[in-house]
Amino acid sequence: MKTRHTIVSILSALAAAGSPSAALAHGAAGGDDQVPGQFRIRPVVTLEGHAGLENNLEGQPRHYAVDGLFGAVFEWGLDKGGSFAIEAQIGPALVWGEAEHFYGRVHVDGHGGSAHDDDHEDSDDEHGDDHDDEHEDDHGAHHSESHSAGHDLAHGEGSPYRRTDVKGYLKARYQPNDRFELSLTWWPYYVTGNQGDDVIGLKNEVGVQAIWALGDGDVNFALGDGLETIVDGVFVSLENRTGWESEGTYLGNYTDPWLGLGFNIDLLNITLSAGPRFYSPGSYSGLPFRTDWGGEIELEYPLAESVVVFAHWKPIYSSQGGDGWGVGWQHHIGTGVSLSF
Repeated sequence: MKTRHTIVSILSALAAAGSPSAALAHGAAGGDDQVPGQFRIRPVVTLEGHAGLENNLEGQPRHYAVDGLFGAVFEWGLDKGGSFAIEAQIGPALVWGEAEHFYGRVHVDGHGGSAHDDDHEDSDDEHGDDHDDEHEDDHGAHHSESHSAGHDLAHGEGSPYRRTDVKGYLKARYQPNDRFELSLTWWPYYVTGNQGDDVIGLKNEVGVQAIWALGDGDVNFALGDGLETIVDGVFVSLENRTGWESEGTYLGNYTDPWLGLGFNIDLLNITLSAGPRFYSPGSYSGLPFRTDWGGEIELEYPLAESVVVFAHWKPIYSSQGGDGWGVGWQHHIGTGVSLSF
């Protein structure tokens, strides 16, 4: 197994987890070494089912989705075995429960707030105590009913099917050699209906990532490699992501400086990674900067030269709670298949 293939596999696995583009990178990058100046286009199709479990939040919201994404990889060969590629995919996302979203989004109650309270107080002064009592009763009932309806819609029992959204993925990837890789990625996600916390519009997430392999990447325990060779599969990943909701709210950004290990057992590629997540929430949340912790396990297995099945699990532990947020675990789990032509 060539080092370049290992680095690309690591990048594909890392880029795929815990985000609205979960299936997109699997099988979308890599391939045979290219001659400098050579250009090729490879169509790519990715099918994935995935789930997001927000166990640290009240009501434990869920999202489930099945994605069918279609696109292509445009790749140019560079000197010293390097390459530059643009990867793009788009397709439908069938949504159960709530739509997937940027990590750390706080479920802010749209009712209440100081402006509402001030207006209410002015109304109290103007219309008197009798009207105030009646209005408070009516408003309280309306608030309770509307909030309950919204909450049930977003986090309803059984997470029923909601709608079909549209998601996309666009990445520019630069690999100057067989040890280093730099990428810039955009994950657009269009919400097609107003339901619960979901609002019609375009969610946006952007990320930049650098990966540096410390060894030659040639670790395959099925071929006789022992634990003494495991350092050849070690890599360091540094990634920053920033997200916005569909109505334009800035949700925040986080940086993951993670240490990882990639190796093979025969044709099965396994990637393990873990580290801190330095999270800076958007001002809408009222929450301070915090340090979360997470890890990821990813599996990829080629059924044929152009068909790869994959699975991944990414748990993140939030270390600090607040209004609309809690201490505890969130999980992203997915599995699917990617085809390139």
